[in-house]
Amino acid sequence: MDELTDFSHQYDGERLSGVSAGRPGRTTALLLHGAGNGSKERLLPFVTDFADRGCRALAFDFSGHGGSTGALAELSLRRRFEQAVAVLDAHVPAGDPLVLVGFSMSGQTVADLVRHYGRRVAAVGLCAPAVYTREAWELPFGTGAGRFSALIRTPDSWRRSPALEAYRAYEGRAVLAVPGTDTVIPPAVTAAVQEALSAGSRFTRFELPGADHFLGRWFRDHAEDRKAFVTALLDGPPRVPGPLVGGTGGTGDPGGTGS
Repeated sequence: MDELTDFSHQYDGERLSGVSAGRPGRTTALLLHGAGNGSKERLLPFVTDFADRGCRALAFDFSGHGGSTGALAELSLRRRFEQAVAVLDAHVPAGDPLVLVGFSMSGQTVADLVRHYGRRVAAVGLCAPAVYTREAWELPFGTGAGRFSALIRTPDSWRRSPALEAYRAYEGRAVLAVPGTDTVIPPAVTAAVQEALSAGSRFTRFELPGADHFLGRWFRDHAEDRKAFVTALLDGPPRVPGPLVGGTGGTGDPGGTGS
């Protein structure tokens, strides 16, 4: 078993706290936590599981989260993307294949990374993912009463998300983890993400009937499900996609979501 190694990365005035396992020069898995009180801590078992499968694995705290510096109110979707790129470019050899795993809000960040890294992305794993209108990308999250929160709470605003375009064009392996009960992400968002991924990727819908939105916590406590998810991402046969579910609504506020 590869040992977990702490690292820190300085970017744009912030110190980002991370952990890694496995050796560079192979497929690298990046685990990205959700919003609110999300952090890398719940994702550490994933880091170990990917390393045990022969991958390099990384997880880090976005600024304002966990062990990283910065204020959550000053974070934005754009800054999340830029921080993820900075960590990957500093700690992963150029050209190594990437496996990107995102929880909740990081569904948008994974899509942004897919657009940036293109064919380097061998697989994406999305866990109760959110996607957001393009107008929200530059805006700081604030404290829940600002423009960002107003935009993402607007019914159907997520339909203008560039994440759906990125997932529709993606052709690698994709695994969508769907909890049995999700009071944060509207069913229509999950359906739209599934529909987009089904357009070109080798797609698997990974059902977790007993889970709620906080899949980082679920996977932390359910090793069998976690290892099956890793297997589906790396080499598992696709499952038959589940039914698409309708409905409308805004995407959950970042103050109340996590991993």
